[in-house]
Amino acid sequence: MEIHKYEKAWLVGALVLIVFFIATVTYVSAITGVSMVDDSGGTIDPDNVTDDDRFSDPRVEQVGEGEYEAYVVAQQFIFRPGTNRPIEVPEDSTVTFYVTSLDVTHGFQIVGTNVNTMVIPGQVSELTVEFDEPGEHGIICNEYCGSGHQDMAGNIVVHSEEDWQEMQGG
Repeated sequence: MEIHKYEKAWLVGALVLIVFFIATVTYVSAITGVSMVDDSGGTIDPDNVTDDDRFSDPRVEQVGEGEYEAYVVAQQFIFRPGTNRPIEVPEDSTVTFYVTSLDVTHGFQIVGTNVNTMVIPGQVSELTVEFDEPGEHGIICNEYCGSGHQDMAGNIVVHSEEDWQEMQGG
């Protein structure tokens, strides 16, 4: 059986593209540190989120020198904390976000950064972020979650060290 030269060219071209796509995915996932949503944050019963100690009172708490943990609940159409009251941290801090959903799949994206994950009912998404400078960062839901999706937004306020000390009463 003889294969025509144009058929050979198309086969070679297709194989080159397949190898290119596999190499690109490998590069992005292994070298740049981009990872897919995983279960590193654990799982949770989506019907009893508020019974879990971590999420019964969504909050930010200090766990070490310059280290904080933020427990965030996404629900139609707010982030708690984040929407009605901002997530507040000092500059030069590392914050690990634990985010879960009460109802449907949401997104958790910190605008202007590369922080972006899906928030899936039954899963706890875990993200660690360093905030080096004072400022304000928006949080948006980038997964369509219903008729009020366009209004689902919040804020992270990074305070200067002086302002943070003053807020803490020091």
